[in-house]
Amino acid sequence: MNKNIAIPEPLLKLLDGERLPSKQNEAFMLQTVSEDGWPHTAMISVGEIVATDEYTLRLALWCGTTTSNNMIRSGKAELVIVYGGKVYYLKMAVKPLAPFISATHERDRFSAHIHALKIDQAKYAHIEAGIRVQLIDPDSVITRWTKTVEELRMD
Repeated sequence: MNKNIAIPEPLLKLLDGERLPSKQNEAFMLQTVSEDGWPHTAMISVGEIVATDEYTLRLALWCGTTTSNNMIRSGKAELVIVYGGKVYYLKMAVKPLAPFISATHERDRFSAHIHALKIDQAKYAHIEAGIRVQLIDPDSVITRWTKTVEELRMD
């Protein structure tokens, strides 16, 4: 695992676990490889991932999902974030964390370090947006996200 690749500053601010209401429309692609060798893509939100320092991300996924199982099996994932006019591809080495016993919302928790980083920016066009979502019940979701981020920060 290469712990020397830092999380880019714009992503540190985006994934700091703070000001979630102002970030509620942001969603990202979390890619893994299934047992049969096919790519698998899931969405992850700002309320399910937090940068705990400049080198470490923590992720919370619903228990037993294909993405979770792929990450447990392979120890790898790629996070794709479109933000601030750039596309960030973070190849990550991931490892499961112990369950948080008193979690409000039971999740599979992971720690991740960047193994490789690619930042893409088009010279001929402005990259305006990636995946954007509109929450159906923002208050409920942001409350859950706030608790999830809080629990991700705990050991």
